[in-house]
Amino acid sequence: MAARTTARRQGRQEHRATRVPPAARASLALLTGAGLSLAALHGPAARAADGPQPPPIQVTPARLQSALAQLDGLAEDLLKRSGVPGMAVVVVHNDRVVYLRGFGVLEAGQPAPVDGDTVFQLASLSKPIASTVVAALVGDGRVGWDDPVLRTLPEARIGPPAIAGSVTLRDLLSHRSGLPDHAGDHLEDIGFDRDTILRRLRLIPIGNRFRSVYNYTNFGFTAGAVAAARTTAQDWETLSAQRLYRPLGMTRTTSRFSELMAMANRARPHVREDGRWVARYQRDPQAQAPAGGVSASARDLGQWLRLQLAGGRIDGRQLVAAEALGETHRPQMISTPPKNPSQDHAGLYGLGWGVGYTDRGEVQLSHSGAFNLGASTAVYLLPQEKLGIVALTNGQPVGLPESLALSVLDLASRGAIRQDYFPALNQVFQAMSNQDYPQVVTPAAPVRALAPQAYAGRYRNGYVGPITVRQQGQALELELGPAPLRFPLTHVSGHTFRYQPVGENAFGPSAVVFTVGAGGRATGVRLDNLNLDGMGTFQRD
Repeated sequence: MAARTTARRQGRQEHRATRVPPAARASLALLTGAGLSLAALHGPAARAADGPQPPPIQVTPARLQSALAQLDGLAEDLLKRSGVPGMAVVVVHNDRVVYLRGFGVLEAGQPAPVDGDTVFQLASLSKPIASTVVAALVGDGRVGWDDPVLRTLPEARIGPPAIAGSVTLRDLLSHRSGLPDHAGDHLEDIGFDRDTILRRLRLIPIGNRFRSVYNYTNFGFTAGAVAAARTTAQDWETLSAQRLYRPLGMTRTTSRFSELMAMANRARPHVREDGRWVARYQRDPQAQAPAGGVSASARDLGQWLRLQLAGGRIDGRQLVAAEALGETHRPQMISTPPKNPSQDHAGLYGLGWGVGYTDRGEVQLSHSGAFNLGASTAVYLLPQEKLGIVALTNGQPVGLPESLALSVLDLASRGAIRQDYFPALNQVFQAMSNQDYPQVVTPAAPVRALAPQAYAGRYRNGYVGPITVRQQGQALELELGPAPLRFPLTHVSGHTFRYQPVGENAFGPSAVVFTVGAGGRATGVRLDNLNLDGMGTFQRD
């Protein structure tokens, strides 16, 4: 991404169709947040179950060897073009790891190299890993995809009573619960924990969106995973390790942020700052661990790819029931409706997977992960070809891992790369970095504010809770969150001020607009960056 201010570098990743420029839209099947999923760049509709036989296998030994021989050069070229400090890549074919290598460095300006055992934050590549864990529980008979979430997680009520009891694991893991896009993420940014955020989902109106609209929600997904884990009397982090990571021999994989931070050979997250990549931030995704909190090495993910491509089997053991795992790969929801249904392809989403189709009609599964605070990852599978690839990077998303993976798939299945994917995907990611809350505009002739004491006080709404506007001399300071975080307020005009949000979902300054009553004292305040779904308006206590 282009150099930005410090605030803009702390942005979010999310899908809003109006943001994607026409030139990039043709390359896009799915775009989702704090984590995202990019499915096949070309994809005709799926064949009916009784339709023609699948096309013959295209990944021949010669093509695969040629692709692997070119992979080093492709990776080095993309690192040079993007400037991203480090990357690790693993490729699996026919139940074998056929390629594993690291490139670049753990931290810009430092000599320690990336290798196959370097641990990266996966961001939303965590989602298909989480759905694998849930599939294991489904296969064990502990839970069903269509079990109501309230059965085991009653605090995570979504929608009005008439709907809440019908919301299932399937609804949450396919992002069709009716929650608005990225619901709950702003609460995480200001310091609320998982339990608090899940309890407050009930306060978000879902309108008539239940099972009718795809909205990518990290905390909706997290609620589904945690509800499944409750059937085992274990927390999600322990369950993931015991049911998946340890049996697969994934010794450098964890769903605990504290364990990641204790690891040596750990990639540092980087952002672009004035044209340079710097290790500025450290994203803590513990609150949404199932949706974005897994950290792993490429070597470990090779084991997971083997499991996915072998129907849940690993080294002769059926670790996850094939039918339950297969359900995660089945389309559950249209994520991106075709703009022109006579020409365009719909984006589809399964249970933690983007589901697409190549131009030859082969199923192509994928998911990407992105922290704008410094991580970008991607996984692609061609199940019929028994081929899978994961690319992990330690830079904020610019389209690097997706470009590498798609190029390798082209080489292995076609013998040639169809296009230079990086420019188009880089444009998509740049478009996604646009601020999603209103810009703060200072008028040519600003109006003076009232005295600070007119605005100072305690305000509240049920979703965010209490906030405080505190007078500091002749200035004002905003306090947000349970800690709380403190932000200076700068006057703009009249009763409008601005502050600089922080975290994964922050862009530039946000307006803070006070409502003043007849007595010359503020009665309410609106924080524009928290008000995208109407949850950022507060009344004075």
